[in-house]
Amino acid sequence: MHTRFRFIILWCCLLALAGCTDEGPDIDVESSIPVRVETVELKPIKEYTFATGTLSAVDEYLYKAEQSGFYRLQTNPRTGRPFAMGDQVRTGETVVRLSDPEFEYSVACDSKKLNYEISQREFEQQKNIYEKGGITLRELTDAERTFIDARYAYDNAKLQLAKLAATAPFDGILVDLPFHGPNELVEAGQIIAQFMNYARLYAEVALPGKEMGRVERGQEALISNYTQPEDTLTGVITQVSPALDPTSRMFKATLEIANDSFLLKPGMFVKVDIIVEQKDSALVIPKDIIIDRRGAKTVFIVDKGIAIERRLETGLSNRTEVEVLSGLDEKERLVVEGYETLRHRSKVKIVQ
Repeated sequence: MHTRFRFIILWCCLLALAGCTDEGPDIDVESSIPVRVETVELKPIKEYTFATGTLSAVDEYLYKAEQSGFYRLQTNPRTGRPFAMGDQVRTGETVVRLSDPEFEYSVACDSKKLNYEISQREFEQQKNIYEKGGITLRELTDAERTFIDARYAYDNAKLQLAKLAATAPFDGILVDLPFHGPNELVEAGQIIAQFMNYARLYAEVALPGKEMGRVERGQEALISNYTQPEDTLTGVITQVSPALDPTSRMFKATLEIANDSFLLKPGMFVKVDIIVEQKDSALVIPKDIIIDRRGAKTVFIVDKGIAIERRLETGLSNRTEVEVLSGLDEKERLVVEGYETLRHRSKVKIVQ
């Protein structure tokens, strides 16, 4: 019984050994890793320094009543309705007029206008008479002085009455119109209206001291609002402070932005990208594909189906791109997707 059992076990072992001598399936222990590549090319690159700021209108005027009077909101000639916030205004248009009969009577503008016209005619007549020898030079001078005094009196009266009218100082937008009821008495010093022309905007920004020397007047900057990043406008640095704030170690710069399409509005908080350096032609690659290997910047290229690791020396950079000074050549195929699991000389398969 035991002999038969040992025989069966021996027979099974011989069959197993015979099976081990057969050739198994051909298994590729290293499968090709799918990657996507792009050709390394020359193109322009810009390097920026970043800041934030709040936009203000270059042309802005806050009108305060210079004289007390009863409130009279005027009609917008383009809409046929009383002026309202957001309306366009033209230079010299009266938005609000204050009424103060007692003040107007004391100014006596109509009377001074009449006196001015009379003295002007008399002065012209005296000049003609003087040229014919009919009066002395002193008499002509007295007539001229009377005319000048009358003109000054009339001009001053007009200036006094102008204090009762809130007029637009430039073409722009009526951005604020504090509410006052019809015939409400407005005291001198109260705000009546605010005008802006924000076809031109400016912003003051604070920059770290290390950027001093790289930011100069005339440099371009890209301006975008955080809620509307697709609406980017171009600005120009107009002023740069030569001194650092002793507390923050920052310095101030001012830039102006052309805003003809009114995409940006005064008061918006914006991101400012100042172009501090640029090149028209350089080897430029995406910044996010660079791998940090113990402090070395590396990427992969593909050569004959094999991934080759390259160490880079870089130059200018921005949020999305970086200039390659050495480590890559033009027209090489750079791995831009699938590089995360690659090793030097990994087998790869290029996919679209």
